[in-house]
Amino acid sequence: MTNSNSNQNISSEQKERLLSALKERFEENTERHSALDWTAVQAKIEANADKLRSLHKMEETGGEPDVVGYDESADEYIFYDCSAESPAGRRSLCYDRKALDSRKKNKPENSAADLAMEMGIELLTEEQYRELQKLGEFDRKTSSWVQTPDDVRQLGGALFCDRRYDKVFVYHNGAESYYAARGFRGVLRV
Repeated sequence: MTNSNSNQNISSEQKERLLSALKERFEENTERHSALDWTAVQAKIEANADKLRSLHKMEETGGEPDVVGYDESADEYIFYDCSAESPAGRRSLCYDRKALDSRKKNKPENSAADLAMEMGIELLTEEQYRELQKLGEFDRKTSSWVQTPDDVRQLGGALFCDRRYDKVFVYHNGAESYYAARGFRGVLRV
């Protein structure tokens, strides 16, 4: 399944707006990446049109992507969705295509796994979600699907996380379920 815009370049105006928003967010949240330099990050983004499109999709759907780390061995900057709540443009989705196809009626428009793939990003793992929560307080009113182990998924379940009572919780639900307050957060390596 491909998004009609997934193979299209973003306009130079969209690129400028995106880079400006990313730079501003980077500078306002230095605690997420204190030892990193924006100039180097921007150069990596501009050198890869596919990653630029993925970041644009993350921003466009309300994810507020920001750099949360750097993998020196791979020479990659790691971006997570850092919006306070699960990205508004990625909610009301079941977990994956199998779950979507299993619904006989009242199907959501898409699944989290399919939309992530269309965007060129991956769902956060539970470990990555917990890392994100060390950088701030996220999903205090919403929840986010996370990558689910195969054994859980084979039994029909899927995992999601949120933050309540100053703690991070991991829950399970039927993978075909979807809620207006549940979306997903992504990770992108640039």
